Amino acid sequence: MVRLKVEKMGCGGCAKSVTSAVQAIEPDARVEVDLGAKLVTIFGAEGPADRIATAISAAGYPAVPA
Repeated sequence: MVRLKVEKMGCGGCAKSVTSAVQAIEPDARVEVDLGAKLVTIFGAEGPADRIATAISAAGYPAVPA
């Protein structure tokens, strides 16, 4: 499990963009988004957390380990 804080994520469109960024590099992962807490939890990710954070950040949503 990987948990990341994504401060700029504030709406359903943001959540969809973040989910798409994760699934582009971890297609089999399950992504849960908590907009209120600005947290993204990824289950079944095989890559390191920093790789996933980099992908989300590249999509325009800076992400850091939570």
